[in-house]
Amino acid sequence: MENNSFRRTFLCLFLYIICLHAMAIFFFAKGFLLTRTELSAFSHCSDVELSPCIRPSEEQRSSNEQHDVNFEERKEQNIRVLNDSSSGFKEICWTKPAVERVVIIVLDALRFDFVAPSSFFKEVKPWMNKLEVLQMLASEEGSSARIFKAIADPPTTSLQRLKGLTTGGLPTFIDVGNSFGAPAITEDNLIYQLIKNGRRVIMMGDDTWLQVFPNHFHEAYPFPSFNVKDLHTVDNGVIEHMFPALYRNDWDVIIAHFLGVDHAGHIFGVDTPPMIEKLEQYNDILKEVVSILKNHSEPGGLHENTMLIVMGDHGQTLNGDHGGGTPEEVETSIFAMRMHSHVGSIPSKLDASDCKIAMDGRNDICIGSIPQLDFAVTMAALIGVPFPFGSVGRVNPELYALGAGTWPKLSGDPNGDSGACLNIQKWMEHYTDVMCINSWQVKRYIDSYSASSIIGFSPEDLVQLGDIYAQSQATFSGVRGQQSSSEDGVDSENCEMKVSILQKQIDAYYKYLEATAELARSKWTQFGLKTMVLGLVLLLLSVAVHLTALSIVGKILVVCSKEQYKLLEDYKMLEACFPWRRLLFFGSSSTIFGILCFPFAFSISQGVGFPQAVAALKQDGFLLAVGTFAVGSAIGYLLPLKVNIYGERKQCWSIGEINLGCFMIYQGNLLSCVAAIAIVIIRAGSFLSNSFILVEGGVATFLLASTGVLTLQSAIQNESMIFKALLFLILNTLLGVIGVNGVSKETVIHPEQMTYSSAIFDNISMHFAITILAAVLPLFVLIFLVTRWLRVKHYSWDRYCLYTFYAGGILSYILILFHWILEDINFMPSITLPNLLKDTLRLLFPRLIYLLTAGLTVFLFYKSQSRVESVNSTFKDRTTVAAVAMLSVWSSTILLLLGKQGPLILLLAILQGWCILELQNVVKNEKEPDAPKNELWSDPLPVIQWSLLAVQLFFCTGHSCTFDGLRYPAAFIGFDNFNIIRQGVLLAIDTFGVSHILPIFGLPLLVSTKRSHVRSGECDLLQLVQVFLIHGLVSATMATLSTVCVTIQRRHLMVWGLFAPKYVFEVIGLLLTDSLIVVAAFYYF
Repeated sequence: MENNSFRRTFLCLFLYIICLHAMAIFFFAKGFLLTRTELSAFSHCSDVELSPCIRPSEEQRSSNEQHDVNFEERKEQNIRVLNDSSSGFKEICWTKPAVERVVIIVLDALRFDFVAPSSFFKEVKPWMNKLEVLQMLASEEGSSARIFKAIADPPTTSLQRLKGLTTGGLPTFIDVGNSFGAPAITEDNLIYQLIKNGRRVIMMGDDTWLQVFPNHFHEAYPFPSFNVKDLHTVDNGVIEHMFPALYRNDWDVIIAHFLGVDHAGHIFGVDTPPMIEKLEQYNDILKEVVSILKNHSEPGGLHENTMLIVMGDHGQTLNGDHGGGTPEEVETSIFAMRMHSHVGSIPSKLDASDCKIAMDGRNDICIGSIPQLDFAVTMAALIGVPFPFGSVGRVNPELYALGAGTWPKLSGDPNGDSGACLNIQKWMEHYTDVMCINSWQVKRYIDSYSASSIIGFSPEDLVQLGDIYAQSQATFSGVRGQQSSSEDGVDSENCEMKVSILQKQIDAYYKYLEATAELARSKWTQFGLKTMVLGLVLLLLSVAVHLTALSIVGKILVVCSKEQYKLLEDYKMLEACFPWRRLLFFGSSSTIFGILCFPFAFSISQGVGFPQAVAALKQDGFLLAVGTFAVGSAIGYLLPLKVNIYGERKQCWSIGEINLGCFMIYQGNLLSCVAAIAIVIIRAGSFLSNSFILVEGGVATFLLASTGVLTLQSAIQNESMIFKALLFLILNTLLGVIGVNGVSKETVIHPEQMTYSSAIFDNISMHFAITILAAVLPLFVLIFLVTRWLRVKHYSWDRYCLYTFYAGGILSYILILFHWILEDINFMPSITLPNLLKDTLRLLFPRLIYLLTAGLTVFLFYKSQSRVESVNSTFKDRTTVAAVAMLSVWSSTILLLLGKQGPLILLLAILQGWCILELQNVVKNEKEPDAPKNELWSDPLPVIQWSLLAVQLFFCTGHSCTFDGLRYPAAFIGFDNFNIIRQGVLLAIDTFGVSHILPIFGLPLLVSTKRSHVRSGECDLLQLVQVFLIHGLVSATMATLSTVCVTIQRRHLMVWGLFAPKYVFEVIGLLLTDSLIVVAAFYYF
């Protein structure tokens, strides 16, 4: 039978669906999954030699006027000036230190209105004014204590905020680094710079710090943060260790992270008594901390040059949630106080504080604003360590001014006009040097990022930033020249001129840093809602395309059932399934229309001129063309279509008939069709709840059991296959129990072995023999089932090919057995093997299995294209043999990666799948007159059961839809060295083997084992197409609902920890499903 046209038509249809899904996922991910590449570069003290920011001291300037000092000697002298340790500080680099010790108290989920006085808000709330000590210090101490509104960048989860606070970068959901999937921060950060430059850091509180900074701290007292119902354990642990440490001198930085407010918010909410109690407790704690620091802040005292920082990592909503980007979530607070009485004065232009009357009604309290992006670089400048390499923040002038009192002061009356101006000038000179280094460092990072990152900045953006930086440096050179020419004289007029010159230079650096930060935010932290909506629309259209294709194939099946009709000879009928001319026409028309209308729409919506709109079109024209073509072609596929049938032009389908086609064709069991639709909707709807996502395996087991009850009811009514229906429910229960209690993500036993064992088998089998038998007996049963089935249905296989397959397949299973025995021998002291032999066999056996799997797969594809039909064979016989052969080939590699848990689970799954295949033949009434017509439609319920079984197997084998749920040890079975492609392929096979590869290649068994009165190769092929389309439709529906869910919940507390990973797994699964359907169609058609 020549089926080239058939294969070409439906392969094109499946490829078109892949393209729709790929474009939909691309556009949605472009707006949602913002990415940033982590660079491995770190800042060093010596790097400052490369910057143009070294300011000569007054002594050097007078010396250089008398002596001709070369450039290199002068640079070394300048560095020594910056490293001047006359103030009693440790030797530092980059910037002159301002503080000697820092106490950082982090109050998790600290809302801005927890700290700011109620006078800053329109309405007084019960939780306001509880941290009275901070407000009192900010009002009474004047400029030595300040309150800041700290603005966080979403996502506002604790892990991402700690990353942003310490790196000065903008963390995103996908940080592509060397330790993908691990929580540890591997890029340059403030903690690393403190440790590297001799600062002793003590941490206490939230154990997240120890996860992201392992082996960094001089002392660490971590406490578990998972139990949100516990409001006091972490806080009490911090109190226990913090107060004694304040009396010691063996530290430079203390980090104390309290969690009580965060936990109280999650459990009770903000406007509740537990929250008020926690805030009042924190107020008492802070009073005692301030008292200790002040009592030891006398000249020469322990805390003379100590700075206190009280801050939050993010805010929270009234319900206690955080993770999104609402003002309640991104607005938190920073309170900064230096024990030294003298604080530097800054020009009013740099002081953007908002001042209002404090609680006492007498003094004003001023509150500044600082992006959290600026925290790392500002603290690095105050402490005197290199700025983190990836920082794009700006040294905040108000916070930086708190450290000015430790610098040498100018002579003269500071209260007079001349003295005050000179103090401002002195501070601004230091600040200008710091801003020069700040800008230089950001420029260095942006250039390095664009050069090494796949996802970099556009050339236009880099040119624009380069121009702004060049202008700021040109201004810097001019400022230096003007300062050198006006050094003499300290009159007020001359001082004001210098301050004005310095202000211009600072403004130039601000312009560059603000432009860079704005560009970074646009790339890394803001959702692109327009592209997200476009991606979601394309996904919805792809679901409609699936439904339309099912309806068309259903009608064609009715035509093909007529006697003497040859589908493969009717080109027009085949073209109805994939009308490529129509798709090309509508897609091209939409593209042209979109390109022509875009400049006008953009100009009106953005309020810009037409030239700017044309420039935007040039920048995004390709994406616009791709998106409009995809939308237009999908709409073209959905429009009503008429084709010639028996010489008459008839409508193949209409929009009103898009109802899964099953109500129109599969009328033999309406309950089955309704149940299938309901199951899909229920499972898809469960994605809206984080609780159901966490127990998704249990949801799949429950839904599968529900379909089993319906099948049992049908079997009882027909008085047939009752045992198989009961067996199906029993097997489903067993797999559900294993998924809940037995098999979890497995860990590495020994670094050299890279193997793992299952918790369920460790509990069952304490002896070597029992362990082997528990794994081997199901393996032998699998071998028996495969050989038995192939022996019965081997009509289209010649003897040589059959024996070749037997030898290769059975050899793979035997090698798996030897590999597992070798693993257990390592734990038996009574059996010893030479280490060289064990290492060789440990790597050899898995590699031989991989090689056999690859070779037999190529062999099967060759046979599928060159087999010769036998008079005794039918399409169903050939399909059965091909399916069982492919499943047995790939099961060996998948079993190896699953470990000794695999055979038992896979055996239960095979038996459950066999029940599904058999139970699909239970009909309500076999004597029904139109039974042959009803048989033309592939019952959707068995396909839904097949899909649910795949989901159940995914979770039963220890997988989960989280990145930390990936079973990394499986990728190293047979290998000791890391190769990203090789280990990535093995990890993908382990992750998606039982949930995608085996189920999709096994789908044709639903057609080949179905009993039918209609004997037609064309009908069987079309039913196989239906099965593929239904399975793809289920996957597309799940991915679409997951996308809808993550769009709705994009500001939810759990979006980055749960909903986004679930979305990633669903869309990857969708693309993998589409790809495997194409491969399977090429193999079976």
